[in-house]
Amino acid sequence: MQEFKDKWDNKYPSISKSWETNWTELSTFFAYPNEVRRLIYTTNALESLNRQFRKVTKAKSVFPTDKSLEKSLFLAMQNITKKWTMPVRNWGLVVNQLEIFFEGRFSS
Repeated sequence: MQEFKDKWDNKYPSISKSWETNWTELSTFFAYPNEVRRLIYTTNALESLNRQFRKVTKAKSVFPTDKSLEKSLFLAMQNITKKWTMPVRNWGLVVNQLEIFFEGRFSS
């Protein structure tokens, strides 16, 4: 933590304070192996999905009902996920590690 502070406190002083305050929650992240941590902190797929959702909702700014919005987003998601072709690196290993950490809750 001290190395982190030395490197980043001058530029982003509030980050180390936040980390220290929430260290109990943050430190659980480091209990996972590197492959699982990489899967957890990568947000590219979510950001891409949100960007595509914004395109759909921006094109039609008013939806008659909540159901029509849900349907539009569902159909958009169907089309968006067809384009996902990049597999998760070391997926077999990640699945095995998740099975160990979340025994009974994670099924392949």
